[in-house]
Formats: sequence, structure tokens, C-alpha cells
Amino acid sequence: MTSTTRLTVAQALVRFLTAQYAERDGVRHRLIGATWGIFGHGNVAGIGQALVEYARDMPYHQGRNEQAMVHAAVGYARQSGRLSTHAVTTSIGPGATNLVTGAALATVNHLPVLLLPGDVFATRPADPVLQQLRVPYAGDASVNDCLRPVSKYFDRITRPEALIPAALEAVRVLTDPVETGAVTLALPQDVQAEAYDWPDRFFAERVWVVRRPGADPTELAEAVTAIRTARRPLVIAGGGVHHSRAEQALAEFAGSTGIPVASTQAGKGSLPHDHRQDVGGIGHTGTATADELARTADLVIGIGTRYTDFTTASGTLFERPDVRFLNLNIAPHDGHKLAGMPLIADARSGLEELTEALLMHAHRVADSYVAEYTEDKERWEQRVEACFEADEPDVRPTQPQVLGALDAVVDESDIVVNAAGSLPGDLHKLWRARSVDQYHLEYGYSCMGYEIPAAIGVQLAAPHRPVWALVGDGTYLMNPTELVTAVQEGIAIKVVIVQNHGYASIGGLSEAVGGERFGTAYRFRADDGTFTGAPLPVDLAANAASLGMRVLRAKTVRDLRAALTEARAADTPTCVYVETETADTVSGAPPAQAWWDVPVAETAARPSAVKARELYERHVSTRRRHL
Repeated sequence: MTSTTRLTVAQALVRFLTAQYAERDGVRHRLIGATWGIFGHGNVAGIGQALVEYARDMPYHQGRNEQAMVHAAVGYARQSGRLSTHAVTTSIGPGATNLVTGAALATVNHLPVLLLPGDVFATRPADPVLQQLRVPYAGDASVNDCLRPVSKYFDRITRPEALIPAALEAVRVLTDPVETGAVTLALPQDVQAEAYDWPDRFFAERVWVVRRPGADPTELAEAVTAIRTARRPLVIAGGGVHHSRAEQALAEFAGSTGIPVASTQAGKGSLPHDHRQDVGGIGHTGTATADELARTADLVIGIGTRYTDFTTASGTLFERPDVRFLNLNIAPHDGHKLAGMPLIADARSGLEELTEALLMHAHRVADSYVAEYTEDKERWEQRVEACFEADEPDVRPTQPQVLGALDAVVDESDIVVNAAGSLPGDLHKLWRARSVDQYHLEYGYSCMGYEIPAAIGVQLAAPHRPVWALVGDGTYLMNPTELVTAVQEGIAIKVVIVQNHGYASIGGLSEAVGGERFGTAYRFRADDGTFTGAPLPVDLAANAASLGMRVLRAKTVRDLRAALTEARAADTPTCVYVETETADTVSGAPPAQAWWDVPVAETAARPSAVKARELYERHVSTRRRHL
């Protein structure tokens, strides 16, 4: 006879989650390391009570904003190599819909997170209940259906016994290296509290092995031939290198073959900046070295990359008529991008097989090619030094000088978190990644407000390492709420607030496309109705202090260096506030080394838009479809 235990649905789910493990390369990780929650009537009596019931087994973190809780879980998951993540529980209504942005970010970046929003009554004792959205044509719909398109798996648990297959499928998706992303189990509030006799086998410890599939022999042989016949091959390392923990395999492949390695935002740090074959970021925010190699490459070897428009310069970067693409990717959808030759495999397994096969032929690119990109890299490093250098230490720093000051303070143990604004472009071009996980950029969704909560998640996953959240004023105003969480739990993140009085990145883009920086500066409204008056008297440092942060103000380069050094040594949450140039001046970083397609008005009366359209049409004429 099957033994059972009588629990509520919420209690059963929490107990089930405490017994799930992911394993890769023989190392086991607790899959759901903790649960974040904000409670309301839709989850307080169900999941809330269950978390009290199992408090010793399931750690709980109190959040302030539902979107931010997802960001924190995603930061934790990325730092954990996708082998461990957090769950997030909310009430129904706005608490649930606030999850959508975070869920989209997780799914776009292939990062696992488990979402447990409350839902309206399954038994419908009252219709509508508080916060219920009425959908006249679909009685079974709720606001949680907003999460369907941004989730890799979605289910609504309307009966207790339905939890068993749904929970197992949810964990399968979370641990699948191809399918992983946001997973949503919508939990009607009455079903959460309903009791059921659960088979004890449901709560048995389960280990989900994260696969490392090798390459098909035919595809591998074709890949080896393509590499051996190429004269100017270039590797593009994407986020899949980090997800697979394939950095060492990539270093051995590049070192043995001499093939240079450029990196996407997600892939930066795959090689340390001082590795001989590392040539920096690629694409619109890349280095001149990497982008020139891309223009002349006859074989592009994409490893774990999705080839976004920033990477390909909107289809204009790879200029050689005979260029071919070889795509090592665990996901077939990405392996066939740009009509490329697919090599469908785990990044580490595939690289190891490629290296072994090429070593049998003693294959290596020409010394002249190595000398060429080595000299170009040295020239680019001189440009980086010029951007970082501050001739006058007692003046207000430029944004690159802020990065230069931080560069001088950190070592390989530090982790730098960023996501949106003008900082990602400067970081991709200029930052010197010292370790495989130092560079934590979320640029798949480029979500403002990610940095602070994600830094908390990273710090929870790496408690003994310095973690920096680099935040522009626009991003800070979007989502500063989790500073309270960091203070409450003593999570010693270091937050650098860069005040430039507006949306600097979009301001520059607006100017380039004929938008004249309209609506991008944080200034008072002028007499002509535009926001071109004096800068707003907003004190973000005082705001951070009011939320409990220790704040260090830096007015000059010299102040900044001292403040960053002090913050790095701090064992409490600390903020460094620095004002740089305003949003309507240049940042000081090298300009874009490749194009990015943002359509310009085809017809306009204003001269700036007319001129921008002429330039746009010249760029568009160079775009290629690789077939």
C-alpha cells in the first residue's frame, strides 16, 4: 500500500522543492536555494504559511518589489552557473503582473527562475474577487496569463493532484540547458490551502542531471575541415561559454590554434583580458580590434551565441563575400543562425572535441595573423589607458574615468553587475575582465533596474566576494527598492551611482537619429516646452542614505578613488555617489566601432532628421543576409 502524508498544496510544493537537486560533472547543487516573497491575500495563507511550516528547510527573503525579486533570483542563478536558483511568490493582481518584466529577462537570457504567483479562486465562490480581472469571453483566464509568453513552462494548478505532474515538469524545464528560463506555476488561493493525501514518493530526493551532449561525428568532421581551411577565422564567445563553464576549454582551443576570440556582452570574460587571443568585445559596442577582424574574417566560429543585432551590427559587420559561419551551440535554433554550419553540442564538450581533432593535425593559424591582431590589441589598450587616465585628479570625472578608478581598485575576486544605459557600451569596450565571472552584464533584455537586486542575488551566491552594482541615475530611479533588503539582511553590496542628469545612452542615440535628445534629460521644462532648463535638484545620495545605505560622496577623481577603496573594504552595504558630465555631453569613451539599426524618420522637416536619414540609408545599403 502506498504511504501518504496529508499536507496542503502549498506545503507539498515547498516540501517538494526542498528535495530537488541539479547535478553536473558529478557535483550536486540544491536547485531552489531560497524563496523570495511579498505577501497578499492571494498567497499569505497558502505559500506564506507553508514557508513558516518549512522555515528550517527553505530560506526566505523579504522583497520590496516583485520585479526586483525576480532580478535577484536571476542574479543568483547566473552566478550559480544555472545549477541553482530561487523561487518567487506573489499575491494575485498587481503583485503577479509585476513579475512579467523579470520573467521576460530570465527567459531571454536562458536563466532559470521559478515563479509562484497567487491566482483567483478555482472554485469561484465569489466572482470577481479582489484584484480579479474579468474576461467575459474566458472564465478561466486571469492576469497570470500575461506570464504565458514570457515563460518556458506555464501551468495553473486548479486541483491538488495536478501539482504532481506540473511540479515535475517545472523542474525538468528549469534544469534543461536548452529550454531553461522562467517557469510559472499559477496557484489559485483556495487550492493553495486545500489538503490532500500526497504519496510520500513525491517528496523523495531527486537529482536532475544537467547534460553535456557531445557533437555528432559528421558535424564535427565538417567543422574541423572548415577551421583547417580558413585563413582568417574568428571566434565569437557568447553567454553559452559561461553557462557551460567552458572557459578553460576555450582557452585551450584558442591557445593551441591561435584563433582570436571576441566576445558578446554575455560572453565577455570567457578569456581573461590579458589572454593573448582575447581581442575584446564585438559588434556595436565592441573594440576596433574585434570589429576589424570580423569585417575580414572568412570563418566566424560562434560559440554559445544568439547573434543578436548588437553582435552582428544589424547584419553589416561580416563583410567578406565568402564568409562562412560555424555555430557551436547546445540549442539547434541558435546553431543554424546566419545559415551557418551547425555543431550542436554542449560548449565545453564541443570545444574539447574540436581541440583534440585539430591537435591531431597540428593545426594553427599563420604567425602573421597572430602578429596582426596582437598589434591591433596593443593599440586598443593604449586607447583604453587614455580613457581611464585622469590628468587632473581634482576635477569631476568622466564616465570612463569612473571605470578606470574602479579598474584600479578591483582584483580577480570582484564581480561587476550592470544592465542598461550608457555604461554597457563603455564596459564592453573598456573593461578588463580578470576572471570568468567578473563581468556580469544583462544585455539580452537590457533591463533598467536590474543592477541592484541582481547584485544582491550575486552576493548571496558569492558571499565572500566584493560585488559592485554600477547604476546610472535613470536606472536608479527605476528600481532602488531592494537597497532596503540589502540593509535589512546585511548583504554588503557596493553600489556606484553615476549621476549624469538623464538618459545619457538614449540621449546620444536620439541625437544620432534626428530626435535632438528630446525627452532624455532630467531638467526643468523650458519656456518652449522642452526639458532644457536647469538640471533637477535631485539628490540620489540622500535618497540612498534614507533607505539605510552608508553613502560616500565623491566630487573629484581623487575623491572617487578613495571612496571606491573604502567601499570595497566595507562589510556593510555601501554606496558611492559620483556626478559625471551631463547627459547632453559625450562620455569620453571611443565612439561605436560598428553600426546599429534604429530606423530614422523617412520624411521630416527638421534638418537633423533629414541628415540622419541620409546616413541611415548609407548604412542600410551595406546590410547583408547570410544565406
